[in-house]
Amino acid sequence: MNIALIAHDRKKDDLIQFALAYEPILSEHDLFATGTTGQRIVDETDLSVTRFRSGPLGGDQQIGAMIAQDEMDMIIFFRDPLTAQPHEPDVTALIRLCDVYGIPLATNMGTAEVLLKGLKEGFIDWRLLGERRE
Repeated sequence: MNIALIAHDRKKDDLIQFALAYEPILSEHDLFATGTTGQRIVDETDLSVTRFRSGPLGGDQQIGAMIAQDEMDMIIFFRDPLTAQPHEPDVTALIRLCDVYGIPLATNMGTAEVLLKGLKEGFIDWRLLGERRE
């Protein structure tokens, strides 16, 4: 499955901790991330990640385009709800696309953990039934 990993600046350390803890599960999937987050994951884990631009420079929109093309299966986006983001409209659009296309979305560590444990158990295999899968 294609999984996007995104984190606001104050949540990047949390996402790295999460990626390390769930590296065995994440390593079985194709990972995508926005710029700095993706580089940190590559630097601090053994995971392979396709990197897009940073969020404020269009990375969120690049991931949104994958959602709209039915090329993304899950989003893990550790948001910082206490800090204003200069690209908040992009964040809102990404979340809206997840709702429009039924893409599982976690915005915090608790929900992300449930999604990855469900992924491991096959509870998200319904994403594999789409026409886009080769």
